[in-house]
Amino acid sequence: MARGKLIVFEGAEGAGKTTQIRLIADRLTAAGIPVIAVREPGGTPVGDAIREIVLESDHHMNDAAEALLFMASRAELIGREVLPALAKGSVVLLDRFFLSTYAYQIVGRGLPEEEVRAANRLATGGLVPDLTLLLDVAPAEGLGRADARGKRDRIERSGDDFHDRVGNAFRRFVEPAWQHSHPECGPIKLIDGTGDEATVLKRVVSALASAFPQPFGSIKVK
Repeated sequence: MARGKLIVFEGAEGAGKTTQIRLIADRLTAAGIPVIAVREPGGTPVGDAIREIVLESDHHMNDAAEALLFMASRAELIGREVLPALAKGSVVLLDRFFLSTYAYQIVGRGLPEEEVRAANRLATGGLVPDLTLLLDVAPAEGLGRADARGKRDRIERSGDDFHDRVGNAFRRFVEPAWQHSHPECGPIKLIDGTGDEATVLKRVVSALASAFPQPFGSIKVK
């Protein structure tokens, strides 16, 4: 059986990742293509408990502790959900992965890059995404969307300067030189995340079908 595809959706707060993953998953399912959709942190009992701690807790947290909790959730998710699904030939749609760690913990929090990359290697066992779609919206617009969903989580409350650093980091990740020096992240495609969800979906499907005609060429978008 052919290995499945690992497709990561990345972006700053309110970029629309969760919505696009749901829309793509629905269309793959309708086409009879096996798919799972998972998120970081979370996706397993251990990961969901970690999500509660790092996002919903009001406790002050050391930056290194935050990063390592994200890594622990990642290790559990990869081992229990992602690798088995890929081995079965399924498409895995993952909401956040390497780039979020690099944007939020390395650039946003200022943690040392090499140490964080080493922890990533331990957490993933060397798994490389087949494609990362980076949904790009301005930080202010994304946070406005997040606010419309309700109360901000602990990361969303980190302040405008923090979110500006994160947004600038994500845009730097699409540069060829950066990708060349970070092969563990796999290929990255920038997607304009502005506009309504149907408009963004057309851009996402076009990028997926261009990269992988099978299975994404079968997705129908009106």
